[in-house]
Amino acid sequence: MATVYATGKRKTAIAKVWLTPGNGGIIVNGKSLDEWLGGHETLKMKVRLPLEATKQLEAVTVKATTLGGGYSAQADALKHGISKALVEYEPAFRAILKPMGLLTRDSRVVERKKYGKKKARRSPQFSKR
Repeated sequence: MATVYATGKRKTAIAKVWLTPGNGGIIVNGKSLDEWLGGHETLKMKVRLPLEATKQLEAVTVKATTLGGGYSAQADALKHGISKALVEYEPAFRAILKPMGLLTRDSRVVERKKYGKKKARRSPQFSKR
């Protein structure tokens, strides 16, 4: 099987993912997953979730580039990208990943600030005088 490419997105973060048959390493922005996320164990688990669900953790190598957003949004974008790449790699994985909601893009983004308001919906404090 050749290299498979997929793009994952979340908020303003984008993850470009290349999946190849290999030894099970995850390289993000030229660093290993542990180096890239440091002590964020929950985010590491989130990134590995699609690979664990399809039992491909030791069978494929993931090389990814992330940009935009913060660590959490980038980790979610990476999870989405890995899921999409796995389905392209092996179409049978769709039946496993789809019910888990891993193929759906989380489209929630920050609501814009409106004029006359302090934030998106927060009004200035009311004073009777």
